[in-house]
Amino acid sequence: MAKNINKISLPNKIKPSAVTYFNEIKKGNTTILAKAITLIESLNAAHQEIAQDLIELCLPLSGNSIRIGITGVPGVGKSTFIEALGSHLTDDNGNKVAVLAIDPSSKKSSGSILGDKTRMNKLSVNKNAFVRPSPSSGTLGGVAKATRETIILCEAAGFDVILIETVGVGQSEIEVKSMVDFFLLLMLAGAGDELQGIKRGITEIADALIINKADGENLTSAKIAAQEYKNALHLFPANTNNWIPTTATCSAINNTGIAEVWQIIESFKNLTKLNGTFDSERKKQAKYWLEHAINYNLKELFYNNTEIKAKIETIENEVQEGKLSPFKAAKQLLTIFKN
Repeated sequence: MAKNINKISLPNKIKPSAVTYFNEIKKGNTTILAKAITLIESLNAAHQEIAQDLIELCLPLSGNSIRIGITGVPGVGKSTFIEALGSHLTDDNGNKVAVLAIDPSSKKSSGSILGDKTRMNKLSVNKNAFVRPSPSSGTLGGVAKATRETIILCEAAGFDVILIETVGVGQSEIEVKSMVDFFLLLMLAGAGDELQGIKRGITEIADALIINKADGENLTSAKIAAQEYKNALHLFPANTNNWIPTTATCSAINNTGIAEVWQIIESFKNLTKLNGTFDSERKKQAKYWLEHAINYNLKELFYNNTEIKAKIETIENEVQEGKLSPFKAAKQLLTIFKN
């Protein structure tokens, strides 16, 4: 790809700045990678044009990683766990790890703390790691709007393990599953009724349930919780990829059980690669994101339509006052849009 960059099929349509970004990203330049991700997250039209060109250039170099989604209730120790796992992979396994940590945005101010980088001190300065906190901006599932595209850029930069830390546990967290290969649910023992403390929908999509903080006085209760979850998982329908979701315990702060968690992930990858479901699931995800992009762009076109802008406030007021049903109002607006 590097040798033929000037011979791409649409040389006049690819902006030179996108090529400049691409040349640095494929060298593993994380400073430029961070700036490129900022372009992807930007709402500026000019930035978006460069970002889309850049994604197209990076696409052929992407896909050679294991994408792992990590979620859990607040206080479960996600950041500590990710730092322990990332350090194990970079220091002991020779992997290059990218962490995409999604910070919750305020619905009032749209502001975000973006504190994950400060909570992962060791990983943040690791030359084989890249930690990128991004605001969720209210996106469904706590996933930043541009996370899917950011994965492509990180893979093009040579990162072979992508860890996506999500905001927390909720039904919308299922959205995460549409962009990762392996979904890990981090949990605590003794935090209420273990089998009722999380939504069933999240448990059903988890490929592994890991009980964190299995140390000191919590060790026994963590092992009991892991066994209870293991028993409960047998009640769920079998996965089409033939993987049986598993449970384990770990102590991220003491760095125990981390290597075993990675072995579980590797076993998943080996099984699904062998039976073909790893690649087939990636194809399904690509189709899903095509549909997602179409829906998003249609919505943008709709709300930016001049006639819609002129009519929508009046129609919204009529709906709020009960003079017009939401369904009829929607039909009226769509008729305006189509014409």
